[in-house]
Amino acid sequence: MKAIRFHSTGGPDVLVYEDVPDPVAGPGEVLIKVEAVGMNFADIMRRRGDDYPEPSPPPFILGAEVAGTVAALGDGVTNIPVGLSVLAAPGAGGYAQYVVVPAATIIPLPEGFDAVQAAALLGHGLTAAIALKQAAKLLPGENVLIEGAAGGVGSFAIQLAKLYGAGKIIAAASTPEKRAKAEALGADVSVDYTKPDWADDVRRITDGQGVNIVIETAGGDTLNQALDAMAPFGRMIFLGQSSGKTALVDPWRLTSMNHSVVGFYIGAYLANADLLMATIGELIGFVASGQVKIQVGTVLPLSQAAEAHRLIEGRQTTGKVVLQPWRTA
Repeated sequence: MKAIRFHSTGGPDVLVYEDVPDPVAGPGEVLIKVEAVGMNFADIMRRRGDDYPEPSPPPFILGAEVAGTVAALGDGVTNIPVGLSVLAAPGAGGYAQYVVVPAATIIPLPEGFDAVQAAALLGHGLTAAIALKQAAKLLPGENVLIEGAAGGVGSFAIQLAKLYGAGKIIAAASTPEKRAKAEALGADVSVDYTKPDWADDVRRITDGQGVNIVIETAGGDTLNQALDAMAPFGRMIFLGQSSGKTALVDPWRLTSMNHSVVGFYIGAYLANADLLMATIGELIGFVASGQVKIQVGTVLPLSQAAEAHRLIEGRQTTGKVVLQPWRTA
């Protein structure tokens, strides 16, 4: 089969489109023919060799979330039909035409649910939903600031925060086009978080109170500016640092305002099968009812994974970026 691997860490050019052996489903596993793989910023971090909670030993195949069809069953798997349309979160291995996952972890898709849309739903939809409900413990009426608001996670977070009863939803994005997109998705107002004084704008918007919750994705100087925009007892959920710059926070600055900075890694939540299935079911229901619109920004053949990485790193994308392993052009 064809797959994308990196044999050493570095820039996008380390991604190699090559032939690798077909995987074989073992006992209790299923083989999935991958029709779409959703990309995440974690893919960029692992390719670059950044600090990451899980190892990425080369040669390594990225790809944490896939949509496709069940192609074969391992021994002991009898209750899953071959040809079933499914979602799966293998954690890695998705940048390929086939991937093997435990049978117990697949998520059947409703009839007619497009694979590209499904791949865009899994990682970013789950991240936004669980970050808001479980990590941030969003309460009705609380003000929420969402960074990277036009991106994959941000576009879900805006829509879900509204459905979960948030008060004022403030979108932070770097260009007028991205801010307009975020407002079209339901943000009440947007700010330019490339400005040095953007935290002051947030305080003006909230009548001096600040926001109760920050979905933090940029890192670097932006993180400390976001702290300045938080209300007393505010909670910051740290999803990553797309800027590539580490933020240094003086713990003393958290004390007088009773601020919290909460780390978030979606991979740890995937071990909670009940939470996973309940949240995915909720998301599929929101999409089916039209309450949430999946934002797919860029769809490329798997062979162009390096270009997709360049676009994401250069902040040139909105919505989810999806790769198609069987598409040739």
